[in-house]
Amino acid sequence: MRIFSPLYARTMQWARHRHAPWYLGGVSFAESSFFPVPPDVMLAPMCLARPGRAWHFALLTTLTSVAGGLAGYVIGYFAFDAIEPWLRESQYWHSYESAVAWFGEYGFWAIFIAGFSPIPYKVFTIAAGVLSMALLPFALASLVGRGARFFLVAGLMKWGGARMEGLLRQHIDRIGWGAVVVIGTGVVVHQLFG
Repeated sequence: MRIFSPLYARTMQWARHRHAPWYLGGVSFAESSFFPVPPDVMLAPMCLARPGRAWHFALLTTLTSVAGGLAGYVIGYFAFDAIEPWLRESQYWHSYESAVAWFGEYGFWAIFIAGFSPIPYKVFTIAAGVLSMALLPFALASLVGRGARFFLVAGLMKWGGARMEGLLRQHIDRIGWGAVVVIGTGVVVHQLFG
């Protein structure tokens, strides 16, 4: 059943849209402070669709993500009492507690690791504000960590270019169904043993 092919085609069409960089910047900003969808899901197809603009897209994503991280810091610093009840009820509370522990153990490096890895960066930006981390090291760690991640994604897509886009288009349904099986298996295992 070919469900993922039309979705892939639509995504590539959106990635070529003239307003796509604005959407990418908005998603990058929002993801760093409150939005659950990482900007990589827009950055990768945009770099595939326009490989000549890959570095521009990576820089845009990095800068808007760091700006969003600063917004998350401000939320943690000034408004944590207002969001704490919601955070405690959300799926992010455990991540928040881990972030606080990481800051106690690793300091500056915690934000760098969170910026580069798939760990929810927004939780670390809020925790940095709550813990009153020095703003300059926070911004530098965010810039380096986020930049490394987004330039890596852009570089891989630029390197793959049209060849990778063609391979993805050809195999996207197999990849999509494989991801569904892996996620479904993970959910079942978590329900049985978690």
